[in-house]
Amino acid sequence: MAKIVTEKKIKVEVPEGKKKERIDVFLANSVENATRSRIQKLIKAECVTVNGKIIKPNYIVFPSDVIELTIPTLPRPEETEAENIPLKIVYEDDHLLVVDKSAGMVAHPSFGNYSGTLVNALLHHTNKLSESGQPGRPGIVHRIDKDTSGLLIVAKDEWTHAKLAKQFYDHTIDREYWAVCWGIFKNSRGEVVGNIARSTKDRKIFTVSTLEGKHAHTFYEVIEEFEFSSLIKLKLKTGRTHQIRVHMSHIKHPIFGDPVYGGRVIVYGSSLPKMKARVDNLLTIMQRQALHAKTLGFIHPHTSQKIFLESDLPEDFQSLLKKLRD
Repeated sequence: MAKIVTEKKIKVEVPEGKKKERIDVFLANSVENATRSRIQKLIKAECVTVNGKIIKPNYIVFPSDVIELTIPTLPRPEETEAENIPLKIVYEDDHLLVVDKSAGMVAHPSFGNYSGTLVNALLHHTNKLSESGQPGRPGIVHRIDKDTSGLLIVAKDEWTHAKLAKQFYDHTIDREYWAVCWGIFKNSRGEVVGNIARSTKDRKIFTVSTLEGKHAHTFYEVIEEFEFSSLIKLKLKTGRTHQIRVHMSHIKHPIFGDPVYGGRVIVYGSSLPKMKARVDNLLTIMQRQALHAKTLGFIHPHTSQKIFLESDLPEDFQSLLKKLRD
């Protein structure tokens, strides 16, 4: 079946006092989920104008410039195909459901990845999903990374979606993540505060920045210590892309197994005998970041009752802990 692509318009005004910067860099930092390469393709396709005029990829933005983007969007929800993919549903009623997502599953379709996602599975499971979110993301109120496992809430109607989204916006959702991080923490509990922005070296990843990006705030508490790593629980005051992974890497405690933010190299204890062999064995067990969305609490929009759910650690996470305790 051919994928039907629609368009959406985005307008961005360059703020006063903005330093000179290439337009692709500026837009990659200003437009949600945009990458520099994607912006460059849009510019070459003459889908980007500045003050009503088509520009070249090396255009330098100036304060008060009005930039307009015409972006091909994902298929509308009704055009995304349902797929019979097993789901672990831990709660469901007429208005919403909560999925215990397995590691490796993408939340929603994206360019070049239209199948095998949570949305494809949800469309097979139910014909009731809200459409008030972004195109191609029916029911999706929030996301967790592809290789992060755990609890994720899905709305079945627009009113429920809006009420849940407001709880996320107001930071009244209770969420706790568990992670295995490299190293022994100096303090048993603490917090990390730092803006998260796209890396200037690699636009696909994020970094902590003092000048760019969005405010981010993470709390952590140590649960258990091992020879060269720690099991911790984390709570988010904000919800930025890759927030936990970026913040933990920033304070030199990257999440064990994280292939992007330094979790697959020996961070501590490289001088210990047989350390490499032991770490290689552990990384074979945990072939992703050791990060799990363990608890989820929210007020049900229709009943006003508090719903609290907890997810067991997945098999690979449990196996990692068992080996660390040996």
